Amino acid sequence: MKNVMKFEGDYQAIITYDPEIEMFRGEFIGLNGGADFYATDAAGLKEEGAKSLKIFLRMCEEDGVSPRKMQGKFALRLPPDVYQSAAVAAAAEGKSLNAYITDAVRQAVAG
Repeated sequence: MKNVMKFEGDYQAIITYDPEIEMFRGEFIGLNGGADFYATDAAGLKEEGAKSLKIFLRMCEEDGVSPRKMQGKFALRLPPDVYQSAAVAAAAEGKSLNAYITDAVRQAVAG
């Protein structure tokens, strides 16, 4: 995936560029709190990201909270015509609508 940096333990951060400070910013996704980091290059991002994540995980452990907030559930609202088409396509493949949509999302993010 573009603009995603991976870290140990299957943690991922979105990388953006902040032209005001002329630095790259990394922000971990799916955490139960904020953990971001800055650097001027990729090597610096990896180093600062690892430090930021280590501190965040240590604080979670000290506070007795889970570091991740993602649970794998979300509500999806579709226009009625899209819902109907998806339901028919799912049934035609012998799948539940949930399984059909999960497969579609999995294919979309695999690339």
